[in-house]
Amino acid sequence: MPVKLDYSAPPSVAPAVAAPISGTRLPATLVWPIVLGTLLNALNSSMIAVALVAIEQSFASSANATKAVPVSAHGTELDAMWLVSGLYLATAVGQPTMGRLADRFGARRIFCIGLAIVLAASVLAPFAPSLGWLIASRIVLGLGTSAAYPAGMTMIRTWSRRHANGATPTGGLGAISVAAQVAVAFGPPLGGALVELAGWRAIFWVNVPIVLASFITARLWLPKDERITPTTARGTWRQAFIELDVPGIVLFVLALASLLLFLQSIARLHGAGAQPQWLLLAAGVLIGTLLILFERRTLTPFIDVRMLVGNRPLMGTYVRCVATYAVFYAIFYALPIWLQEVRHLSAASAGLLMLPIAGIGTVATVIATRVADRSGARRVLIYGSSLLCVGGIVMSLITHTLPVWSIALLSVVFGIPNGFNNLGNQATLYRSAPHDKMGAASGLYRTAQYVGGSLSFALVGLALGRPASDSGLHGLAIVLAATSFALLMNAVTSKHIEAGSPILSQSK
Repeated sequence: MPVKLDYSAPPSVAPAVAAPISGTRLPATLVWPIVLGTLLNALNSSMIAVALVAIEQSFASSANATKAVPVSAHGTELDAMWLVSGLYLATAVGQPTMGRLADRFGARRIFCIGLAIVLAASVLAPFAPSLGWLIASRIVLGLGTSAAYPAGMTMIRTWSRRHANGATPTGGLGAISVAAQVAVAFGPPLGGALVELAGWRAIFWVNVPIVLASFITARLWLPKDERITPTTARGTWRQAFIELDVPGIVLFVLALASLLLFLQSIARLHGAGAQPQWLLLAAGVLIGTLLILFERRTLTPFIDVRMLVGNRPLMGTYVRCVATYAVFYAIFYALPIWLQEVRHLSAASAGLLMLPIAGIGTVATVIATRVADRSGARRVLIYGSSLLCVGGIVMSLITHTLPVWSIALLSVVFGIPNGFNNLGNQATLYRSAPHDKMGAASGLYRTAQYVGGSLSFALVGLALGRPASDSGLHGLAIVLAATSFALLMNAVTSKHIEAGSPILSQSK
């Protein structure tokens, strides 16, 4: 068994075993628990893509069994949107919140609490009596998986400061990045295989061994936190409540949820007598305005409006990030639904066809890093946005009569811009974020990613149609191509993206 290192001790009295560590190479005892914990979010974000149809059919069948009037198999698809958007919304709030809690209460403590939340949600979700309870379980799951990344980064930063003079441990960060990419890549085929073999409930059960492995290794190997006495804990909780900006978080959730519900009401327009819920849009705008006004005045804002107003390049990076991830995840969720409902492929086959999107993205990230080192972030974003435009145009030509191999080729095309755009956006983040607010800026960048993910499935429900059809896929493709073209024009014309600036060789 590897030796456990206690990094909580001051450098002068750290265990002798820590001394041989050289350079910026992280010890495996620190990397592996964090890797196992961080891949849970990516895995649960991607597995659901091929399980949505099975979940909708399962709950529609349950409803038919208890009602005299049959319910359509697609009567729950708009509610099922929240299986995706709910997790992303929870993660958008959870990532920066868990990061602040880790700073306040200890990184390992929050890391393990997050794992315990994931375990509870994963065990209870398969027994959900209704779709609403399943959505609630996914929201709790999203909150739990939000702890591993910020807590893990805190522990890595502490190790680097004490053992590597603050140098960036690129090897360890690369391992975490690759693990996340692999989890996204293998999520759909793994989810498809589990759905085929054991039903949709298995996509929750699979979390259990991963959580247990991460929890056990975390307790054995990760550095201990400082002890917190009951008296200290009470004061810490009060201070943490102030620092977390709970009112700002509530306003953010209400504003985004109102927008998603409004988009959901538009997606229902194909039904008889359905009308857009304009009050939801008005509520979203009003709450969003209150959020901006409140965040401008609070000392520790959840969304630092003052920083964004004074830093247009950073604001542009966040907007571009939201749009990029909305496009990427719209593709990632729409294609499996179309493959199952129009091509009548199994969940496992649909998952395998999605494998190249994230798999190629891993390779593309390595290539994009070299391009960025030579030519800067602008070139990377231009390449990525251009390929997104090409993919959108090609997707608009797909019909159910085309051979399956052509669809697999399309997933390869979409996989390349995934790696390029991700790296390019991170490069502009590092360039434009204030040095003294890098932590807050990075947390907000992760929030922007998940806001894009939340909007993506609303876009799928609006454009793809249910049941899915060729015309719905073509309409979605046109919207995605237009958005990608706007991203391309932004990359070409934005003054804050300097072509010749080399970047750190890091990726998400």
